[in-house]
Amino acid sequence: MNFQPDTETLLAVVLGAALATAGGFTERQIERNFQRSEKERNAALLFGELLNTMRVILHFAEEARGRGDPYGPITLRFVRAARREVEIYDRNRETLLDLRQALMRAQIITFIARISFSLDGVLDSSAEIEAIEHDLRSIDQNHPDRPELERRIAAITEGRKTAFDFALETAQQIKALLASLSPIAKHNFEVTEAVARAQ
Repeated sequence: MNFQPDTETLLAVVLGAALATAGGFTERQIERNFQRSEKERNAALLFGELLNTMRVILHFAEEARGRGDPYGPITLRFVRAARREVEIYDRNRETLLDLRQALMRAQIITFIARISFSLDGVLDSSAEIEAIEHDLRSIDQNHPDRPELERRIAAITEGRKTAFDFALETAQQIKALLASLSPIAKHNFEVTEAVARAQ
């Protein structure tokens, strides 16, 4: 017997197939959007925590500079710790692309460039001053090179102060960056700073 489906049956089959296809497509789109939102949230958390940690470390560095030797071992340890946060950023830089807002990405990239330059300036200047001071200790008070070495130390010391001040000035941008990242991360970054300041 030759079965000939009627028009209504054909229409129902075609409509069912179309709905199944549309349903599958919609489900994939929803899943893709969910995954993208999760990746963006994770990126916001990562960079938010990184920036927040850097803010706390630089706050401690500023406090340390105000006590005893301004650029003694404790201050420089804090500066190195802040520089390590930049290295974490460098290792995870591609994750920045998970943040959908181009302006936010640009602000973070610019901030990191400025803070890296400043921190490197402090550390490089400190190493250079240490090397010159070593040279000074190896020559006597009347050595003809002594005045020039002392002038170099004075100039580099001023440059180091400028670099440190620039780092602290740049760090003031972190609060605004965290305010932008917080709703995406669904996290309150202020808690870390509050705990650090309380201690």
